[in-house]
Amino acid sequence: MRIGLFITLLLLLPLTAVAEDRLVRLYVPQGLAETGLLKHILPRFSLKTQIKVELVSDPAQADIALGADGRPLFQGGQTVWHVKRQREGHAGTDRFAKWLRSEVGMRTITGFAPQGTALFTPPPETVAEAEDMTLEGNSVLGHTTSKTKCARCHVVDEATRLTSIGSTPSFFVLRSLSDWQERFATFYDLNPHPSFTQVADLTDPFPLDRPPPIVPVEMTLDEISAILAYVSGLQAADLGKPLVHQ
Repeated sequence: MRIGLFITLLLLLPLTAVAEDRLVRLYVPQGLAETGLLKHILPRFSLKTQIKVELVSDPAQADIALGADGRPLFQGGQTVWHVKRQREGHAGTDRFAKWLRSEVGMRTITGFAPQGTALFTPPPETVAEAEDMTLEGNSVLGHTTSKTKCARCHVVDEATRLTSIGSTPSFFVLRSLSDWQERFATFYDLNPHPSFTQVADLTDPFPLDRPPPIVPVEMTLDEISAILAYVSGLQAADLGKPLVHQ
């Protein structure tokens, strides 16, 4: 009996380690948290990596912190915010720190403009690092989700070419765009999606006096991550060379 329990615990140890690598504890000062920046950037990082970032109120409990100490990351007004890893050798923390400093991470930070004006800019004289573009997610689930929740408007595979709305771009066309990953990761913010799309634990509920005009599309962050993985494997449409006007 004891031997069996011992073996079970040994088998569970690798799973516990994997789960721990998928959780990063982040501390930020209250003033930065109140800007809404974290709600903007953290889901995008988690969608790409399947790593959850959890906010903690005690800096001593954090794996990584944004504040006055560490490496300059971005600037808001007269304040330069720094990133400091407080837990070295942790895979999730290392991945998050690298993403924050990457070109994609910096675009995500500087793209935060809640009132139409960006609140943050890169710090002086910094160069963003190249980012590993490998996507994680269940591509099979992504294909299924695309067919059930996106195909009423978009062509998502060969079988849906005759059942979608012809005026909307296909997944193959969208895949050919240089910013396709950002478009798919944030589609719920891009018109007309906000009027009928709900993402669990991310988007706000529809106002009671303004219900969605069509049957709403309801998704989870895991499903969006799966769609990204599915689309990453699609053959991009060949749109040809740009027209040259004589």
